[in-house]
Amino acid sequence: MTTIRVPLVARSPLWSIARGLGVMLLVVLLAAATQWPTPTLNLLWNDVIPLLPAVFLINPMIWRNVCPLATLNELTGHRHHRPALTTPVLLGFWAVGILLLMVLVPARRFLFNEHAAPFAATVLVVGVIALGLGTLVSRRGGFCNTICPVLPVEKLYGQAPLIAVGSARCSDCNHCTTSACIDLAGKRSARQSVTSGRGLTWMRNPFGLFVAAFPGFVVGYYMTTNTTLSNAPSVYLTVAAWSVGSLVLVAAIVAVFRLDSMRVLPVLGAVTFGLYYWYGAPGIATAYHLPDVGTTVIRVAMLGLVAVWLRGALTR
Repeated sequence: MTTIRVPLVARSPLWSIARGLGVMLLVVLLAAATQWPTPTLNLLWNDVIPLLPAVFLINPMIWRNVCPLATLNELTGHRHHRPALTTPVLLGFWAVGILLLMVLVPARRFLFNEHAAPFAATVLVVGVIALGLGTLVSRRGGFCNTICPVLPVEKLYGQAPLIAVGSARCSDCNHCTTSACIDLAGKRSARQSVTSGRGLTWMRNPFGLFVAAFPGFVVGYYMTTNTTLSNAPSVYLTVAAWSVGSLVLVAAIVAVFRLDSMRVLPVLGAVTFGLYYWYGAPGIATAYHLPDVGTTVIRVAMLGLVAVWLRGALTR
């Protein structure tokens, strides 16, 4: 297979150091979760995770360049030269990643938010999967650009990054992903993940369905509370109901007004981001011990940030 050389915007030894630190921090996190489960989970879910959507909005490559699971995938993926996945298989892998996201996030409510052992076990399993898939599909095609549950969110917010950050992992391209590679396609990745045009055409693949359901998915999560494992069906039912409602509403609006997919994608991304921080702001303010106005400040700041992002996405 012909290898295409591409410029590496983010070449810097600092990224290599950051990747090593990322793996070390993952090991520390898992160890801390077993020794001090409550403070570790509180730090992770209440202080760290709420910042990630804002990081994705600024530029998802910041995270992708240091993600420890991506580093594990690379350990094996760079040692093997396998054929790229065909388009039907690639779409299937995207569907698997989206399904993982929609299974794992609600599971926080009845499992991961308060129980360290299943959280640590899940991370270890995903890490082993990332390593194993690197032996089957070369480079990042086995995990990072296919079944990673965070990938669809990265694509959605990678449409108009607020700062320029290139790939610190891919200095050349061997087509491990046949289309929509966020590492090298960048802003075009979301567009390449759907069929462009007016009407419902763009919703006929996994990524399009995900984007349409995503606002409801976020609201559905916040309509639930931490509970016991026996209430897992109720949690999933609530999140699913809101997700399906979002999907139906978006489909109806797009069909009636024949909206252009290239306009709908960033608008839905902005709406979802706004909903996430609107509902999440009180918890973030509490976690960071902000004064009473902290919730309002976070909401206003994040709405302002996403407004700037949306303007750039719609005018590019």
